[in-house]
Amino acid sequence: MEGSPRNRPHTGRKLEDPLDRWISDLASRQHGTVAVRQIVGIGLSASAVRSRVSRGRLHVVYPGVVALVPQSLITPKGRIMAATLACPSATAASHRSASALLELRLARRPWIDVTTPGERGHRRRGIRIQDGLTLTPDDITVIDSIPCTTLARTLLDVAEDATRREIERAVDRAEQLRLLDMNALDDVLARASGRRGAPLLRAVLAEHRAGSTLTRNELEERFLAICRAAGLEPDAVNAWIPHLEGGGAEADFLWRAQRLIVEVDGREVHGTATAFETDRRRDQRLALLGWRMVRFTWRQVMFEPTNVAATLCGLLDRS
Repeated sequence: MEGSPRNRPHTGRKLEDPLDRWISDLASRQHGTVAVRQIVGIGLSASAVRSRVSRGRLHVVYPGVVALVPQSLITPKGRIMAATLACPSATAASHRSASALLELRLARRPWIDVTTPGERGHRRRGIRIQDGLTLTPDDITVIDSIPCTTLARTLLDVAEDATRREIERAVDRAEQLRLLDMNALDDVLARASGRRGAPLLRAVLAEHRAGSTLTRNELEERFLAICRAAGLEPDAVNAWIPHLEGGGAEADFLWRAQRLIVEVDGREVHGTATAFETDRRRDQRLALLGWRMVRFTWRQVMFEPTNVAATLCGLLDRS
């Protein structure tokens, strides 16, 4: 077999089995995992693979997929790669597994989601194979050597079991990463007849300004929820405000017409003397630009939402 490990020229030194070297090289490009069919394809028998497993040189991840290290040492990307290798060709990581590869910061599930063209959804150990009857080659990309669904297709898939706020955050994150392609989203939605997530995704794209509510942590999420419940939606979240002398500062929440900035202070971020001084200097510079600065503490946001809403309402009404 031309180019196979068995046909490589001998260098005169005693090396490890060239087949093992080939397996190691391939695994290094696939996050430490290899499909048994790939190994058999270069001349190693299935029984030889089993022998290597029994001796601890290879480790079973899924039926038909092995790794160079025990399962406990496989990286998250390695697990996603292994799941795609355990399924038929053209399988792509999808749904929340794809969102992890795309860095959309959505909550993960205990299983790996994949989608296979022409397959109806079912599950095998550790893998949920999603309905791929509508998947096309245009819906698949490659991230870090792992085949996965595109951003547009991933957002549509995730919208099937996500909350509206999760989709808003995913869209905000995609905008921050400069991945948002409205033409691609329009194309995916045009082919989304009957998909459960289509109405939610359409609504978010129509009603939500991408990038406007990009919260960084649970504290900011809680404060944004308080604002929305009180009908006091901010104009921007984590918005950059340039200083007169150059540079600038990021404002947690701002209302432009009222020239109001609200900061929510997490205990772990603002508790040092240096952070205290930096915060006050920053507040002074923003005050010179005509902004009013108000700070709510972690405890107020987490345990006194009614008082926070009332205070915020008063601040906005007075101006």
